[in-house]
Amino acid sequence: MSYEDVCVLIPTLDEEESIESVIREFRAMGFENILVVDGHSKDATVSKAENAGARVVLQSGSGKGQALKEVFETIEQPYILLIDGDGTYLPSEAFMLLDPLFKGRADHVVGNRFGHLKGGALKRLNMFGNKIINRFFVFIYGVHLKDILSGYRAFTTDGIRLLDLSTPGFEIESEMTIESVKKGLRIMEVPITYMPRTIGTKTKLNPFRDGLKIALTIFRMAKTENPMFFFGLIGSIFGAIGFLIGLYVARDWINWRIEHIPLTILTAILIIVGFQLFLIGILGDMMASLHREMMREIYRRRR
Repeated sequence: MSYEDVCVLIPTLDEEESIESVIREFRAMGFENILVVDGHSKDATVSKAENAGARVVLQSGSGKGQALKEVFETIEQPYILLIDGDGTYLPSEAFMLLDPLFKGRADHVVGNRFGHLKGGALKRLNMFGNKIINRFFVFIYGVHLKDILSGYRAFTTDGIRLLDLSTPGFEIESEMTIESVKKGLRIMEVPITYMPRTIGTKTKLNPFRDGLKIALTIFRMAKTENPMFFFGLIGSIFGAIGFLIGLYVARDWINWRIEHIPLTILTAILIIVGFQLFLIGILGDMMASLHREMMREIYRRRR
């Protein structure tokens, strides 16, 4: 395999301070297929990208997720290298992500920013949020990845087209990771360097708003990947509430005070609903396991 088989995909929005140097470094390494998908930048990002030798596509909508989904179907090269255009990732480390793909050892390679994190690259709040989200992911899906939000990753084009992606914003990284797990793709993590942002560039990520969206995406997608956790958790909440109300009702019944009939009915309903949700989780977990096996076999036959 050679770099001619790779499409370097760079989503951008107002990255005029860094995009040109990123593209020129990739071209100096021998990458010719460089695609910039721009989210309607108001600065000189587009012109600088074109002058540096990249092909530029303007996305029809807005949001990083929407931009990536729009261009995935148009890429003809068998491998895709995804990198942000803000200068925080090193193009020189591209081989670390592509090598496992070329050797057939992985279908999706994620760059772990915490492998070589430079001082000032992540604020304390962002670092704390990243660690919480990553542990949340490991707890739900049982896959031990340390940086599911990394913007530097590589994957096979066939593999990425198997994923059912729907999120329009910054949740796309977590969704790609979860969908890869769901579809049975082989995921590998490699340590990479993460640099402070280039002077003059600003982050588009809101740590509170986008962090909440990412966490909700991880929880929402557990419905099909880990239904035992999703329905079991909701069922446990219903059952616990019913149990606590039941204790209050039972106290009066023990003292021969036949009161709170509506609460008694509510207690029974909550406990029954909780038990049914728990059963749904068990059945869903069986179906999810069968689905994963089927998807692994389909992808194995396609390779």
